[in-house]
Amino acid sequence: MRILALGDSLTAGYGLARSEGFVAQLEAALRAKGIPARVLDGGVSGDTTAGGRARLDWALAERPDVAIVALGGNDGLRAVAPEATYANLDAILRRLAERGVPALLAGMLAPPNLGSEYGEAFRGAFERLAREHDVVFYPFFLDGVAAEPALNQPDGIHPNARGVAVMVARILPAVERLIAKARS
Repeated sequence: MRILALGDSLTAGYGLARSEGFVAQLEAALRAKGIPARVLDGGVSGDTTAGGRARLDWALAERPDVAIVALGGNDGLRAVAPEATYANLDAILRRLAERGVPALLAGMLAPPNLGSEYGEAFRGAFERLAREHDVVFYPFFLDGVAAEPALNQPDGIHPNARGVAVMVARILPAVERLIAKARS
């Protein structure tokens, strides 16, 4: 099972050894459960949903069986209009569907300093996409890790190796549902 992890620094393992990043830890967790999987690193630090959209065809050249779409964190940090984030992710999910690649959409929350109205619209874009595209949905990629100093690097944004382990443990059931969906 070839799994594309299309994302940003959170999937690329910013600040971590390759073996400590999301891609390596997810692959190891799947194999520990007896699922022969190769996780393809489609993470680019600093990338936005627009960047992910622009490089999607390049990432699809690796012929993944399924894809985890984990973009949006940098859109939130840059206060990109939720409508633009929606449009980019919509295009990504449509392209994956055209290619017959089942997807898991990992949601993201906006930083609280951008206000509740922006935060609700940003979160709502992911929820709407999940409904419209009937993809496996994991509401918050950093669930259990965000704002937990012991699980983050000194910048307070990027998870450390322990934080990545928490991310992987929490998203693993959704990844297993994605794999089951691809096999059926």
